[in-house]
Amino acid sequence: MFSANTTQVAANAANYIEDVFSTWLYTGNGTVQTITNNIDLSTKGGMVWMKSRSAATDHAIYDTARGALFDIASNTTGSQTVQATGLTAFGTTGFTIGALAKINTSAATYVSWTFRKQPKFFDIVTWTGTGASGAISHSHSLGSEPGCIIVKATSTSEGAWYTYHRSLGVGKVIVLNSTNASENATSPNAWSVDSTQFSINTSQLGMNTSGTTYVAYLFAHNAAGFGSAGTDDVISCGSYTGNAATQQITLGYEPQFLLIKQAGISGNNWLIFDNMRGFSLTAEAYLQPNTSNAESSLSGLIYPTATGFFINTAIGSLNDSGTYIYIAIRRGPMKTPTVGTSVFAPILSSTTGATSTSNFPVDMVIAGSRGTEQKGISDRLRGFAITSSDSTPWLVTQTTAAETSPAPPTYYNAINTSIQTGSYLGGISLANYLFRRAPGFFDEVCSSNFIDGTPINHNLGITPELIVVKTRGAVAAWMGAVNEAGNIRNLSINTNSGGYLPSLVYSSYFNATTINPAGIFNGAGGDAKGTGTSVVIYLFATVVGVSKIGSYTGTGALQTVNCSFTTGARFVLIKRTDSTGDWYVWDSARGISSGNDPYFLLNTTGAEVTSTNYVDTDATGFKVTAAAPADLNASGGTYIFLAIA
Repeated sequence: MFSANTTQVAANAANYIEDVFSTWLYTGNGTVQTITNNIDLSTKGGMVWMKSRSAATDHAIYDTARGALFDIASNTTGSQTVQATGLTAFGTTGFTIGALAKINTSAATYVSWTFRKQPKFFDIVTWTGTGASGAISHSHSLGSEPGCIIVKATSTSEGAWYTYHRSLGVGKVIVLNSTNASENATSPNAWSVDSTQFSINTSQLGMNTSGTTYVAYLFAHNAAGFGSAGTDDVISCGSYTGNAATQQITLGYEPQFLLIKQAGISGNNWLIFDNMRGFSLTAEAYLQPNTSNAESSLSGLIYPTATGFFINTAIGSLNDSGTYIYIAIRRGPMKTPTVGTSVFAPILSSTTGATSTSNFPVDMVIAGSRGTEQKGISDRLRGFAITSSDSTPWLVTQTTAAETSPAPPTYYNAINTSIQTGSYLGGISLANYLFRRAPGFFDEVCSSNFIDGTPINHNLGITPELIVVKTRGAVAAWMGAVNEAGNIRNLSINTNSGGYLPSLVYSSYFNATTINPAGIFNGAGGDAKGTGTSVVIYLFATVVGVSKIGSYTGTGALQTVNCSFTTGARFVLIKRTDSTGDWYVWDSARGISSGNDPYFLLNTTGAEVTSTNYVDTDATGFKVTAAAPADLNASGGTYIFLAIA
């Protein structure tokens, strides 16, 4: 082996997955199109992999090492081609494509996966063959031992996409453009890898024909180097053994991208899943690197968890028998938000197909009916519909009803920074509240093991201050808890009941020992209990200048609630906790001003009220007026709130 490289170990100390990887969906326009995914390719370098979702076309891979215009396809052995209207330019915030049919046919739908070069994540190496035999070495800048290497001849049709994967070992090779199982090379050292170089035994694998050019894509494995401390993993090249049943694969993080292949048995395709096209509890869209096939979908057979992914099937391509290899990439963002507009947007809509556009990928939508219709929640983890005729899981906030899946859906087509209103909600005047999951601000977990003393991991990164829980498959109350510096108030979300301290009978959902940065679980009782009980859990916390979860005591007079904002609150949720009181909601889309401010109640189907002046604006947060009723400002009453800047 080669000597270890210690010069790049700390290179990634302030890097985050959202800086180096992107899944970006787009619709073809048949002409020039710029994809702005905020990945710097022109100065940092990297690779873009594109594929039509709606049509059977070849894959298209471009990289900065070979240069724009040079196209290779993962599903063929063909040499690279020069495409004048392919990917025409790499930019500091994405890339530009021309009218090449396989990547930009008008009205066709596409996915692009962008991998930026970065130590501990991804690198590209190119070389020209010399014809020499033996172990030929190539230097790389991955700064860690590669977990996977994919190699392709680019100037000729020589060979296939030969692939090294750490789980198979240095004596085996598997082919990206084939359904074949991994094969033993005649030499036990067909590959050699370390943190600065890799070598290929050309007598076994070739890849050094004189004058032929080659490209290698290198992927790291659990190399840390990311996050604020530089200690977080963002990519894993691992394996598992199929058990023809169900199993949990632990990564230590929630993935947003999975490339999987059954390596022990021939006949199964490679599969790519990602959370933008649909990698959820109810549906998983996949593409196949080794075929030109259009996108297909599974139904609840593989889905992400807070610590990895769960396989709920014995299907051969995922969990039949033998060894399965994968590349997994961590979900983002990893950065704690600094402005409210990067994680929350209130947008009004009233028509079917109306597009709500934010500054971020939408992970959850609270649909606030302004009339007398249902108010409810849909989210990406449980599954957004792909088309206007699919179904989207839906939970109603003012009832104990189990989850339903309306088709036509509540929301669909949640791509990039937008989402569309489905005809299930069409014609209803709505305040759509769009949320992004982000450290310190908001997270979501789905669990089927909600029992006493069993931790449920989450990725909020800090201790939750507001928790909302709903059983998905059964009639049960919405549970909630507010953590006020260790003083836990358990709340009923779908009623106007007051909050209860742990010492009281109704307090058995959560307590101070069960809410922490790493995990949560319920206390001695509650509506959602037991192994096999499927629940969804929404977790919120305070981010200085972005969100505030707090409490105040009513005075009966005008008072300012300081949230440490600088431009005021765009969303305010208030609930009385010492007595009965509804869940009041205001937002800037409908108007928070010094005059009358529209509000509705999350726990009822009552219509929006527009003739009152209960809250006012304030740069630091919001004000509660003297006109506010006892639900909001009774002298001596206690209240909790969630405000977002």
